[in-house]
Amino acid sequence: MTRARRPKSVRVRLAAARRLRASQTRTERKLWDALASLPLAGTHFRPQMDIGPYVVDIACPAAKLVIEVDGAHHAEKENAARDAERTRWLEGEGYRVLRFWNSDVTSNPNGVLQSITAAIHGSIEAHPLKHEGARR
Repeated sequence: MTRARRPKSVRVRLAAARRLRASQTRTERKLWDALASLPLAGTHFRPQMDIGPYVVDIACPAAKLVIEVDGAHHAEKENAARDAERTRWLEGEGYRVLRFWNSDVTSNPNGVLQSITAAIHGSIEAHPLKHEGARR
C-alpha cells in the first residue's frame, strides 16, 4: 500500500520547518540547549514545529505550550501586529504562547527557564507532567 501524498501546503510548511531547524538563531539554539538540561519529565520540546499555518520556534505538544524567541525586529509595528495575530490563532487552538526577547534568553536564562517551568507545571515547585509518549 502506498502512502497518500501530502497536500502541497503541508509539504511547504514541513520544508520550511526543516530549513528553520537547520538555521536556528544563536539565541534559539541557546534556549534549546538549556531546555534539554531541564528536569521536566515528559515534556518533549520540539524545535521549529509546524502548527496549522505557522512554524513556531519551540513547542511542547504535551503541555500545548509554544515558546517564541523574538529579536528587535519583532518590536516594529507591522511585525508586532503579525505576532499578535499569530498568538490569537495559536491560543484559539488551545496553545499558550510565551514570548521572550533575545536579550532575556542571553542575559537571564534562568529566569526564562523558570517562566517556562511555571507555565508547564503551574509553578516551579510542581511535579513534572506524565507524558506517555516519552516512554516509547
